[in-house]
Amino acid sequence: MRSAHTVEQVRAAEADLMARLPEGTLMQRAATGLAVAISNFLGSTYGARVVLLIGSGDNGGDALYAGARLARRGAQVTAILLSDKAHQAGAEALHAAGGRLISPSDVEGLIQGADVVVDGIVGIGGRPGLRPDALAVVRLAERFGVPIVAVDTPSGVDVDTGETPEPHVNAALTVTFGTHKICHFIDPAATACGPVHLIDIGLDLPPAEVESLQTSDIRRLYPVPHGESDKYSRGVLGLMVGSTQYPGAAVIATSGALGGPVGMVRYVGPDAVAEAVRAAHPEIVAGNGRVQAWAVGSGLGDELDIPRIRELLDAEEPVVLDADGLKALDDSGDHVDVLATPHAGELARLLDVDRATVEAERLKHARLAAERYDVTVLLKGSTTVIASPDGQVRVNTNATPWLATAGAGDVLAGLCGSLLASGLTPLDAGSVGAYLHAAAANLASSAGPITAMSVAAALPEATRYLLGG
Repeated sequence: MRSAHTVEQVRAAEADLMARLPEGTLMQRAATGLAVAISNFLGSTYGARVVLLIGSGDNGGDALYAGARLARRGAQVTAILLSDKAHQAGAEALHAAGGRLISPSDVEGLIQGADVVVDGIVGIGGRPGLRPDALAVVRLAERFGVPIVAVDTPSGVDVDTGETPEPHVNAALTVTFGTHKICHFIDPAATACGPVHLIDIGLDLPPAEVESLQTSDIRRLYPVPHGESDKYSRGVLGLMVGSTQYPGAAVIATSGALGGPVGMVRYVGPDAVAEAVRAAHPEIVAGNGRVQAWAVGSGLGDELDIPRIRELLDAEEPVVLDADGLKALDDSGDHVDVLATPHAGELARLLDVDRATVEAERLKHARLAAERYDVTVLLKGSTTVIASPDGQVRVNTNATPWLATAGAGDVLAGLCGSLLASGLTPLDAGSVGAYLHAAAANLASSAGPITAMSVAAALPEATRYLLGG
């Protein structure tokens, strides 16, 4: 599990560690790791032209000490001082190693000739946005296509939310220390980070605010059948999806469900749609019967039956609520066993805000909806945010842009329903489902564009690979 901590948590852990170490040790650990990461990014240090953008905080100190190490290895290092309060000892170390320190005036030629620019403008304590002099230099790097390595986080993003309301650095690489920060996981800031390289500096941290599953977590959580399993003990999923208006949604969601661990799927819907489902998947049972969970809503269209869905929400079986089914959600009941799977537009309607507002503040609105409706919310997107009513948040970051295709959400709803029926909690079903869904899409898109059905078809192979088969 990858963990992302808040600024407050990181600051407290750093203070505790610094009180037990000789002065400056923590910064030297960070600077050493940063120098190695920049050297690896460049491929060759000797003769490389490195420009440091230095603000007033310890973030700038990390960059200056790293620059001194690179200069001693033969790099041509120049620090542009964007503050008269730059870290003095770090500046002296860079100067002693042969580096230059200059003001931000007339630096266009310097930036144009650089191999890399290092963003040491502001650290995790900074607020969104950049001062005009810093923004001007960053824009030069962007204009000339010079890659930027961000120190800890890209300057200008909101570290604790992943929001980017103001101009900010877009990094080719972010080198962070101690733990991931929330902006590393959640878009739009996560995109601004680029790949994130984590350096362990020995922090003792509390439980994280935000987590992200890894392959080992999938292996631990996935409900693998054992020798005594039968189709009922593996779980039976009820699907109330699709309609005469959108019969394909039923076929696609069923494909997603069958790509999960469930032992049996029951389809409940119009006879004509049931025939299409059985034609694609003859193992499906049509009609009512006992189930361990429901997946409801994909493609219901004009045949949406809100009273019937609300009956399911009030029953004992857990429910995945997707697409049209989200219209049945209200804030009057206890829905802790419900996994709602909206995209940004659907969540915006649930919260009566603009879609753009949700996309700009993904973590905030996923948490808000989870609290208001007492459900686990899986907010779909380039980084999928899964927020439970008790405040736990997980993020999935491994999706390919090819996954933005019609019907992909129906596959995810069916897969998450399969995981629910097999015994996972809504939080685990949502986070495991999002991870497997993205892994299948990555596998299916190895040769280019994909369809929802190709994602569903790749689920068994992706699962086998992730489980170590």
